[in-house]
Amino acid sequence: MPIYEYGCEKCGRDFEELVFGEELPACPYCGATETHKLMSRCARCRGNAGMSGEASAPAAGGGCAGCSGGNCASCGH
Repeated sequence: MPIYEYGCEKCGRDFEELVFGEELPACPYCGATETHKLMSRCARCRGNAGMSGEASAPAAGGGCAGCSGGNCASCGH
């Protein structure tokens, strides 16, 4: 069963829910049933795990602007 991300129309909080079927879940924070499915962010892997489609590790000193030393593990990129 897939886990989806939802947003609550009443309290505005986002949450994840294991989904069985097509029903929209109630908000676990306020109990409202007015929820909507969110577009999930894709995870991007870096490293040399050998799987096709994975990006390779950045060159020394690379990485994104939020990283130090080319390690994106601490910033989530």
